Amino acid sequence: MRQAFVHEAVVVMEADGDVRAPGAAITVALCGHWEHEPPCPLAPHHTAAQRFGDELHLRVLFAAEPQAAADVRNRITAALLGAAFDGPDGVTTRWQFLSVRPGLVREDEAAHAARLVER
Repeated sequence: MRQAFVHEAVVVMEADGDVRAPGAAITVALCGHWEHEPPCPLAPHHTAAQRFGDELHLRVLFAAEPQAAADVRNRITAALLGAAFDGPDGVTTRWQFLSVRPGLVREDEAAHAARLVER
């Protein structure tokens, strides 16, 4: 049975970098393309990005079978280690990977996590 998980990461990105690019790279790693019909084939997920100066803090909420969670985390990390994403507008956004760690589902994310588990 699927469960909700959180994967947190920090990358450094220039001020004019597209904050959506790392999330799109993650979606490509998990789903094959940033635009696809639901459900996500491997792990339904949501990526939130918040900028703090030149750091972009990413929080990926995803649902997976417990035995698949490590693979999902590895794919997310690999996507971020790629350090670049070519957007649909032809612009490449680059970043520098800083860190990654597992996180916990917050109370304010519980309903969203439950919806991801149900997909």
